[in-house]
Amino acid sequence: MPIETVAIPSMSPGGLEAMRSGHFGHCEVFTLVQVEDGEIREVSVLQNPPHIQGGCQAPVNLLYRSGANAIIVGGIGMRPLMGFRQAGIRVYHDPYGGTVGASINELLKGRLSTIRDDQVCGGGSF
Repeated sequence: MPIETVAIPSMSPGGLEAMRSGHFGHCEVFTLVQVEDGEIREVSVLQNPPHIQGGCQAPVNLLYRSGANAIIVGGIGMRPLMGFRQAGIRVYHDPYGGTVGASINELLKGRLSTIRDDQVCGGGSF
C-alpha cells in the first residue's frame, strides 16, 4: 500500500499532541502525517502562509506541493473544498476537535468520512 500523507490544520508548534485548529484557512501550521498500512510512519510540520482576503487557494496549493493526499478539517469553505477536490486531495470531516493525534486515530479507525457539501461553512466559526 502506498504511503499517504494526511494534513491537519494545527495550532503551533504542530505535531501529534498539538490541538487541531478549528479554522482551516487561518491555522498556524499544518501537521503532515505519513501513514502506511494503517501505521503512522512520519510526522512533520509545515508553516501556513498568512491568510489574505480571497487567499483560500494558497493553502490548497501549499499542501498539493507538499504531497498531501488528504486533509482532516472541522470546517472548510466551499471554495477551498473545490480546490482540494480539483487537486485530488480528499477532505475528511472531523467534527470532534481535539488533538492532531486523535484526528489521525479516528481516520485510521475508519470513523471519518469525506466532507459533504452540506457540511461546508460560510466563513463563520470555522
